[in-house]
Amino acid sequence: MKTRAAVLYEMGQAAPYRESQPLRIEELELSGPGPGEVLVEVANAGLCHSDLSVINGSRPRVMPMVMGHEASGIIRDVGANVDDLAAGDHVVFSFMPSCGRCIPCATGRPVMCNAAASANANGTLLSGSQHFRNSSGTTLHHHLGVSAFSQYTVAARQSVIRIDPDLPLDIAAIFGCAVKTGVGAVFNTAGLVPGASCAVFGMGGVGLSAIMGARAAGAHPIIAVDLLDSKLEIARELGATHVVNARTDDPVEAIRDITDGGADYSIEVVGSEKVLVQAYEASARGGMTVTVGLPHPSKQFSISAVSLVADEKTVKGCYMGSAVPARDLPRFISMFEAGLLPVDKLLTATIALDDINAAFDALDKGEAVRQVVQFDVG
Repeated sequence: MKTRAAVLYEMGQAAPYRESQPLRIEELELSGPGPGEVLVEVANAGLCHSDLSVINGSRPRVMPMVMGHEASGIIRDVGANVDDLAAGDHVVFSFMPSCGRCIPCATGRPVMCNAAASANANGTLLSGSQHFRNSSGTTLHHHLGVSAFSQYTVAARQSVIRIDPDLPLDIAAIFGCAVKTGVGAVFNTAGLVPGASCAVFGMGGVGLSAIMGARAAGAHPIIAVDLLDSKLEIARELGATHVVNARTDDPVEAIRDITDGGADYSIEVVGSEKVLVQAYEASARGGMTVTVGLPHPSKQFSISAVSLVADEKTVKGCYMGSAVPARDLPRFISMFEAGLLPVDKLLTATIALDDINAAFDALDKGEAVRQVVQFDVG
């Protein structure tokens, strides 16, 4: 079948992207789902910094690639051996499927699935299959098993979670990465204790989701750190009790002053090794620093080694909110429906696929939280 999609052929093209046009909108050939796979008509796809990191080359991936990883859609067909989903089911994508057989999967950590990590690195689905071809017959790689910037896509059964059809699909898409990662960082990775203090560095979609999660978990105070007052204002609306503009104030000193020594939980969502050091230094004795951002693989961060022992500090990595998608997505959606996670406030704008390069300029400049590509679902 034919599908219209955004394809990245080369990483590292210079901004502004409205001029360099790194994402090319093309009509592609998409083969149908194989065993254990599903065909999905994409309804909405969010623009995330993880996509931007591939476009600018700081998160290297195999090329060429059909981009996008945060999305919602409707099942249109299922392959052999898929008996628990059917055409018409509404789904949210998960960009880390789970084979269910490796040691991480067997021990309750599907986000660390070895087979999924290999497939994502190789630009294939969990089975090793690839389904996109361009007009020249070139096979195109899948982005994180999703490739959401396409009208239609094929994914592994393990890459989709069925959701309530009453949930608006533009809001549903944001749960696939921003909410799952940010709220998951609070509940799953940090295990935040009610009444504990929490500082979050970086007010993008994931960081603002962490602010919502911290509020829902009962944290106090909740401190938002960013360079833009506009984003700090959104953080206040979502539950931050204090805000710090790191362009004008030292966030470490500010957080220590607000918390009388340091935050019990300090969450870094920028993808900067320098900000990670700040988050660590702003954490309390006995505190935990959770790092969610994705710096360039060549970057290193340095901290006082003795402080890990003398101050009993902890540094924890967090990938995809340490989530168990089949458990967490329904739970977080229920929290949204109960008014505990105002996810709809993250939605900055809906855009057409043809406007995607300009939209990444807005994301790169910090002018948007979550822009969502809106497809015309049949």
